[in-house]
Order: sequence, then C-alpha cells, then structure tokens
Amino acid sequence: MTPEERQRQSDAQYAQSKRWGGVARKGAINIRSTGGPMVEKKDVTMPPHVEQWVEKATTRPKTREADQKPRIRYSLPTDIAAEVRKAFVGTAYQREKMVAFLARAAEAYDRNRFEEALRLGRTVADAVPGVAPVRELTGLAAYRVERWPVAKTNLRAYFDLTGDPQHLPLVMDCERAGRRYRAVPKTFALLEEHEPSPEVLAEGRIVLAATLADQHEYAQAIDVLVKAGALKNLRNPSYRHVRLWYALGDLYDRAGDQSAAREMFARVVRADPDAYDAARRLGDIGAVAVAKNRKKRTVPVSKKNVTATTRK
Repeated sequence: MTPEERQRQSDAQYAQSKRWGGVARKGAINIRSTGGPMVEKKDVTMPPHVEQWVEKATTRPKTREADQKPRIRYSLPTDIAAEVRKAFVGTAYQREKMVAFLARAAEAYDRNRFEEALRLGRTVADAVPGVAPVRELTGLAAYRVERWPVAKTNLRAYFDLTGDPQHLPLVMDCERAGRRYRAVPKTFALLEEHEPSPEVLAEGRIVLAATLADQHEYAQAIDVLVKAGALKNLRNPSYRHVRLWYALGDLYDRAGDQSAAREMFARVVRADPDAYDAARRLGDIGAVAVAKNRKKRTVPVSKKNVTATTRK
C-alpha cells in the first residue's frame, strides 16, 4: 500500500471508532490535508501567551432627538373646540378628529404653511360650516395662497355669521382679483354701513381706489383717497396714514403725475424708510434725498391762533 492509502485507511478506522455517520466517514477518507494526523480536541493544547479579547462597555452617542426639546402640542381655545364639537354631527371619534384637524390647521397657519392650513381648514369647514372661526381661518389661508373664490366664500360667510366687517376689505380684494369690478363698490357700501374701525375703513378705500385704477379711472380713484385724508401731512403718522400715502403715490405714478407721486413716496420714506418699496420707487422717479421729520413741538399750538395767523 502506498503512504496515501495507508493514511486513508487510518482515517477511516478513526472515523469508525468515533461512530461517525457514513457521510462523515467518506469525508474523513477523501480529505487531503497538509497538516498533521487527526487527533481529538482534548489532545490539543493552546500555545502560551495567547491574547484574549475582552469586550469593553461602550457608550452610545446621544441621538439628535434626545438633544431636542419635547415638542409642545398645539391646542385650540376651549370655546372654539367646544363649538366645533357641538356643531359636528357624527361619532365621538370623528368629532375629536375634526378638532385635531382644526388645531393642526391653526398651527400650520401660524408657521406660514398656508397650503396645509387651507387643506385642513376646508375639511373642517365642510363638516361644520356654521362655525365662524373655522370659516375665518380657512378664508385667510386661501387668501394667502391666492385662492380668491375660496377666500371670498369663507370670509363672506364669516361676516354673515358674526357681523364683523374686519375682513370685508379682503373680500373686496378677492372680487377685484376676479375682475368682478361691479361687486367691489357694493361690498364697500356694506363695509361703511357696519361702522368699521378707521384702519379697516382705510383698507377698504385703498382697495376701492385700486379697483377704479384698474379700470383706468384714475381721477375717481385719487378722489376716493383724498376724501379719506390721504393728503394730510402728519408728523407722527399711524400705519393707516402711511398706507394711504403709498397708495395715493402709486395712483399718481400710474396717472403720470410724477411730481405728486414723488411727494407721497417721500412722505412714506420719511415716516418709515423700509416701508414697502417706496424708497426704490422714489429713486426711480429721480427724487433727491428726503429730509427727516422735524421734532414734535413740546408746546401745543392753539387752533385759534393758527387760524388767525392764516387769515392775516
């Protein structure tokens, strides 16, 4: 027998003594190993100085979520939530879902996500059309994304439910954007009937004047703002006066009266240099540097003395 055959015979006998199965015996016979003869594991001794791996406890890095503060849940005022629950017709689960949708819509509006606010608001408005805050939120979100018909419908519904005219200038602007010019004066007349605040009334006049200007009726548009007191040159103007000045300057510019437009834009820049684009438009017209407002007098002047001096 050759040395290889004697080795195979020895491996077969070893496999039989260990009572291995047939497959294992064939594997032991057919293996060609370059190492030493087959021995039991108990005969194998570990060489000295063998390194042993020790698992060390490692600390995981802090996640980003752990560093962030817990998100504060947005909640509706209790009276509005109660009004939605009372007006909704359906199961308790659906009722609470409508309240959650309205809370998400209000949060989205506060975070300037107007498309999301409109989508959620319309869902709630379709379910509870008689709740005024829902129509108000939906209308304002639609106005921000220039969905004029949806904004007009909801804001007009808010006025019909509450009688509050504060959003009627927005309704007028939606009618103007839809080129429904005849409806704008009617809505303005409705605005005047309900005695709005000076700020709301000024906004309504600005929209009415812009509607007339869109029809190239510049003289009538300018007359609307002049009657509203837009020509008054005040030392400490309020927000509505600055708005009226800018709107009147825009009308003068569109009508071709650059001298009057320059005066109005100069007033706006004098009151607030960052208001709208008045500084740029004033530069386009070719105006010089605007003088600052004089300091307000500490001693009041009597109207009688001023009138007497003027007559002389």
